[in-house]
Amino acid sequence: MAEGERQSPPDSSEDIPPATQNFIIPKKEIHTVPDMGKWKRSQAYADYIGFILTLNEGVKGKKLTFEYKVSEAIEKLVALLNTLDRWIDETPPVDQPSRFGNKAYRTWYAKLDEEAENLVATVVPTHLAAAVPEVAVYLKESVGNSTRIDYGTGHEAAFAAFLCCLCKIGVLRVDDQIAIVFKVFNRYLEVMRKLQKTYRMEPAGSQGVWGLDDFQFLPFIWGSSQLIDHPCLEPRHFVDEKAVNENHTDYMFLECILFITEMKTGPFAEHSNQLWNISAVPSWSKVNQGLIRMYKAECLEKFPVIQHFKFGSLLPIQPVTSC
Repeated sequence: MAEGERQSPPDSSEDIPPATQNFIIPKKEIHTVPDMGKWKRSQAYADYIGFILTLNEGVKGKKLTFEYKVSEAIEKLVALLNTLDRWIDETPPVDQPSRFGNKAYRTWYAKLDEEAENLVATVVPTHLAAAVPEVAVYLKESVGNSTRIDYGTGHEAAFAAFLCCLCKIGVLRVDDQIAIVFKVFNRYLEVMRKLQKTYRMEPAGSQGVWGLDDFQFLPFIWGSSQLIDHPCLEPRHFVDEKAVNENHTDYMFLECILFITEMKTGPFAEHSNQLWNISAVPSWSKVNQGLIRMYKAECLEKFPVIQHFKFGSLLPIQPVTSC
């Protein structure tokens, strides 16, 4: 873990004693397209992208089966996600005329809406209890929209923001970096895939075959970082079914590819054109750099995604303060 331990966003607000910080309920601040300038100049944007890049560095060249430290906070987050998973089992889909967007999802979501603060309180120590209502908002935002019964990269970003906030109040620490991606985020992906399949959720703002994936983006970034300098797996191999089947349990990127091929029919080049194009890139480090650029352009700089992002005291809309 030598890399990525340089002064990094997960510890960046250690200078503010969280117990004395004034926590606030996050709210939307990006109401019109011109507001996007405020977002790109904000402390929230700097901290969020810094968090994503720090984790990207932390998992570089490491398999999911790599030995890493699992702290009590990580275990508690996994238990929280296991609870969400169990609630899916307890809330089966209902019979309804429309194929997509099963209304049982709203019942499942209502339970989370009601219990979110209690769930977050199981992860946050009592001396930081004042932070719970603020942090819990990001958890509620991270599982999809209960009106539209859809899910997309904006919801995924809310979960990353949830983890970033836990870092900022000191619940998660620098040496949790690998476990944040491999244990917590990976478990989150499993739960989201189960939600998507069980309730046939619509992709939020899907760009069809021209998007990277209907639902996720971050596992492709961190997953490509895992594969940097791999002795034999090259980008061209991820469109090879045999290579995916043999290696998906070690690499997040290949697990995503497996899920796409299970959910979609027809030639890969047709249903996932962007990914097909990426398979022609010569190295994983180039894939990783390109995906980071694409994530900024296609997710973080797109008004339909960021208009839903919420800002509080931990991820503030205020402009970056220069050191």
